[in-house]
Amino acid sequence: MPTFKIPYGRQQITDDDIKAVVEVLQSDFLTQGPKIGEFEQNFAQYVDAYYAVAISNGTAALHLSLIAQGIGPGDNVITTPITFAATANAALYTGANVYFADIDPDTYLIDLDKVETLIKQHPKGFFKAILPVDFAGLPVNTEKLKNIADRYQLKIIEDACHAPGAYFIDSQNNKQKSGNGKFAHTTAFSFHPVKHIAAGEGGMITTNDRKIYQKLLKLRTHGISKNDMKFRIFNRDEQGGWYYEMHDLGFNYRITDIQAALGNSQLKRAGKGLKKRQEIARKYREAFKNLPVKFQKIPNNTFHAYHLFIIEVENRKSFYDFLHQNGILAQIHYIPVHLLDYYSRFGWKKGDFPMAETYYNKTISLPMFPSLTEDEQNYIIEKVKIFFSDI
Repeated sequence: MPTFKIPYGRQQITDDDIKAVVEVLQSDFLTQGPKIGEFEQNFAQYVDAYYAVAISNGTAALHLSLIAQGIGPGDNVITTPITFAATANAALYTGANVYFADIDPDTYLIDLDKVETLIKQHPKGFFKAILPVDFAGLPVNTEKLKNIADRYQLKIIEDACHAPGAYFIDSQNNKQKSGNGKFAHTTAFSFHPVKHIAAGEGGMITTNDRKIYQKLLKLRTHGISKNDMKFRIFNRDEQGGWYYEMHDLGFNYRITDIQAALGNSQLKRAGKGLKKRQEIARKYREAFKNLPVKFQKIPNNTFHAYHLFIIEVENRKSFYDFLHQNGILAQIHYIPVHLLDYYSRFGWKKGDFPMAETYYNKTISLPMFPSLTEDEQNYIIEKVKIFFSDI
């Protein structure tokens, strides 16, 4: 029997987290209460954004980001094939068409040169938006991307579900955090249990655009508002405090106070979690530096948030099976979106994005989470070395 059973990711729930949730359960509000606004304010401050809107999950955050920026039926958007399906699915929900640009073979991020090549292959105005992904916690250089987007009038909707706390240093030597709204129009985050901030489920949209912010507030609640109402149907003087209006077709994408309280509690130790992830990554890199593995390349002046710790190996299936047999539940991130059966119906096929496909054939994610113990990591390292000593 394996000595350990170690997942690739795991939430950490503390007594403070439990206390925060219990306080909400004993309060007057389980949803649409004060904890949501508190979480939004604190998260916006954490990523240096003007505004934050809490949403039911990261996929919903991407969906509403697209709608709020006018992406709809017949529009064309670009994203990476190496992401969870939700990134592309969110665009399809709006009726838009999804195009892919291949990845950089070393960083695994969308290749910005290939993005511009793809844009040039189509008529002016063909593409309306791009959805870059801060994959595994490594941020896309959105300053460089914005230079491209501005030339072709594209909206940038950043998927930072892996990357709260990540940043790069821009050309002016300023720190640019994922989600700060400096270059991307909106940024989506996730609070799924294996993410940096675990709220059970939940997501967040950050932006510096007040009009987008106000639209997002309506869209997450059926398009209904009691503020800034135009009273198009009824006379204002005849209506009381009960009245609301619906000016847009929105969704029930609200988050609960229970989730917001848990998220807010976890946010308080987000910096500590990032520090531990960095320590785990450094130890893996040092331990495996002489093994036949390839690490994700981190560009200069870039801070990796390490949602995932990814390596590439030649004999991935045997390696995966060996780890699982020894209680190390490594995972694969991800099957290229264009090769999923549903997306093959749009004409995508093997060979379309060779860098993404080569990456997929070799990639594996080792356990990475702040509560990973020293004994657990030492065990993982020992087993990895044993595997490579036998081949």
